[in-house]
Amino acid sequence: MNDELKRKQLNKYKAFATGLFVLMAIIFVLATIFQKTNESHWIGYVRAFSEAAMVGALADWFAVTALFRHPLGLPIPHTNLIENSKEKLGDNLGSFVVSNFLSPKTIRPYIQKIKISNFVGEWLSKERNQDILIKNISDIVLDILNKLDDSEVSQFISRKVSEMTNDIQLNKILGNGIIYLLDKNDHQKIVTNLSKQIKEYLIENDSMIQERVKKGSYSFIPSFVDNKIAEKIASGLSDFFREVEEDTHHEIRGLITKKIYEFSNDLKEDPKWNDEFKTIKNDFLNNDKLNEYSNDIWISIKKTLSSELQEEESSLKKYITKNLNEFSQNLKTDENLQNKIDHWVRVTAYKYILKNTHQAGNLISSTVGNWQGKELSEKLELEVGKDLQFIRVNGTLVGGLVGLIIYTISHFFL
Repeated sequence: MNDELKRKQLNKYKAFATGLFVLMAIIFVLATIFQKTNESHWIGYVRAFSEAAMVGALADWFAVTALFRHPLGLPIPHTNLIENSKEKLGDNLGSFVVSNFLSPKTIRPYIQKIKISNFVGEWLSKERNQDILIKNISDIVLDILNKLDDSEVSQFISRKVSEMTNDIQLNKILGNGIIYLLDKNDHQKIVTNLSKQIKEYLIENDSMIQERVKKGSYSFIPSFVDNKIAEKIASGLSDFFREVEEDTHHEIRGLITKKIYEFSNDLKEDPKWNDEFKTIKNDFLNNDKLNEYSNDIWISIKKTLSSELQEEESSLKKYITKNLNEFSQNLKTDENLQNKIDHWVRVTAYKYILKNTHQAGNLISSTVGNWQGKELSEKLELEVGKDLQFIRVNGTLVGGLVGLIIYTISHFFL
């Protein structure tokens, strides 16, 4: 119901209460006139009723009017109560709302009934809602991307990378990485593969070995002798590497492992390696290169994100949709997840409301206190004035009945 309709109803009931008073006044005047020329007893009763009814009507009119304004515009003390006491009224109203509507005892039953997980799950399961959510998120992210200063972002990335790499000791990272592979025995695959490659190389290049043997041999040694020696060398080497390839416990493997462990520990502990890697890092990650890398990284990320967010059927949007479907399904079927989310929402809402109850009280108090006194009176009169007119009506009728009773008692018993 709008204010205009409320004002019409208020005026209607005011007119009714005032009309009842006027009716009592007319009856009183007529009864007084008739009583002078007619000695009938009933006229006295009518006169007494109407007279007391006028008094009751006037008294209640004064009481109701005094709440909202000065009766007849006269500055009578203790009238126009709402306008004169609006600050106190605002404070009391704020305290009343906080004490009776925002107390732990009052809000706890409502908080405990909150079950938002099912609602969110159902909402997210609808394709239309998913499209709305993804579109709004995309628009927000695109707006943020377009407003970001590219140079500032790239400089930020550069600074963070520089801060992260300042204390990084690459030699220890590399040493620990090698030891990790050794502990898992993964290096044996490399040894096996290298042995196989060397064996096959020796077999496929026996002619080269022969040429090498002849080149290093004396001229008086016959060629068939050199060829025989070369054949033995090639055969021996290929057999050796075949053994290494096939025997996972070959002694050469243990020796290689031992040497790699020694190198890894040396890599971690020897200061020279720390200096070497620091030099490499500084050459590779100097300020100019960092700024260049950071700018390229940011431009690439921004371009990719913008493209993905603008396309209707992009991979990113499909991925988000897939995850939304999975999440909504979990919200509807996973009781444990539902309980966790609902519990978190309840606890958060409960704490937030209790933490900010004074803000609600202050809001009501300041809002009422900042209203113009006349405006506040008019607002309250529109809300409750219609019901207060029944006080005037009841005052008229009850006053008349009381006057009639008093007149009857005095007439018969006094």
